Amino acid sequence: MMAAGSLDGLRVLDLSRILAGPTATQLLADLGAEVIKVERPGEGDDTRGWGPPFVPGPDGGDSDISAYFLCANRGKRSIAIDLATAEGAALVRRLAAVSDVVVENYKPGDLARYGLAYEDLRRVKPDIVWCAISGFGQTGPYADRIGYDFLVQAMGGIMSITGDPAGAPAKVGVGIADVMCGMYATVGILAALRHRDRTGEGQYIDLSLYDAQVSWLVNAATNHLVSGAVPRRLGNRHPNIAPYQTFAAADGHIVVAVGNDAQFARFAAVIGRPELAEDDRFRRNRDRVVNVDALDDLIAPELLRQPAAAWIEWLTAAAVPAGPVAGIDQVLADPHTLAREMVVTLDRDDGPPVRVLGNPLKLSATPVRLDRAPPHLDQDRAEVLAMLAEREAAE
Repeated sequence: MMAAGSLDGLRVLDLSRILAGPTATQLLADLGAEVIKVERPGEGDDTRGWGPPFVPGPDGGDSDISAYFLCANRGKRSIAIDLATAEGAALVRRLAAVSDVVVENYKPGDLARYGLAYEDLRRVKPDIVWCAISGFGQTGPYADRIGYDFLVQAMGGIMSITGDPAGAPAKVGVGIADVMCGMYATVGILAALRHRDRTGEGQYIDLSLYDAQVSWLVNAATNHLVSGAVPRRLGNRHPNIAPYQTFAAADGHIVVAVGNDAQFARFAAVIGRPELAEDDRFRRNRDRVVNVDALDDLIAPELLRQPAAAWIEWLTAAAVPAGPVAGIDQVLADPHTLAREMVVTLDRDDGPPVRVLGNPLKLSATPVRLDRAPPHLDQDRAEVLAMLAEREAAE
């Protein structure tokens, strides 16, 4: 018998698309919630067309499941509904009435045109938890703007500190503003459900990509708030720790992540320069940060003398954090990745199995549930409508 999920019995009506909202609802599905994904007839979630690559269909051609869609939509049921029609809006209201949570990422005011705003749906489900995800929030001078991850990475500051110091600003290689916003959405939803279970009161969560992006500027932002200095691009250096960056070895690059003075002393010994740990310029981390250029000039030539694998072996044995700069293919084939079940195979009814990323949450009593491949558009209409009719009849 399958173990119960943490969120068994919870129903989520997912009106979101792209990545932030679907990331949140996928995580809720992994934790056991029933997630009903409402999509536009004909096209569905925008990311269904964001390819190639696409998962093969039954005939060997491309299906309506792109690799991008695959990353954030497992565990869900899909039903296509045209919200702009009276019939579609009525069906969404019926689904909301039997749901615990609504997640949406429409532009502020859009759902109100269909009679599907929070104030409308709380009339049919007073204790609903509603999470509205938008580019810039429901208030403020940018509230009406459309927000995408790339734009928000730029406007939210992360691109100003990412990339080579002599190069152009660079975005993070994945939609990290969307993903982090999805994480905040999940936390907010769970907090609101806790409040609902305690008081019987639902609530509205106003969450924006922009706010979430600003929040995870973390130490880069507080460095500025404390010092007044404007953070700049440092390549792979760290603004507050040294040595904490990539170095060239004889045959490639390695990462050295020295986090304290004891680690630095061991690092210096491994590379054959133990005297560096006694040098007043490098004895303490704060001194190494101030004198990082001089430190690099002494470290870099030593690391060029041996291949990357040798340095990683010796440094790891000395309890100095070090590792390779791995490609995605190497990561997904790494024995540790596989041992941690971070690549999972999901069966499909109409084609070969698909592989997706696993969930990092390892819960002992209520393990995550990864048993439903991302759906085709409108795949679960009959099942969703049958559930709705049964629930309404019971009431």
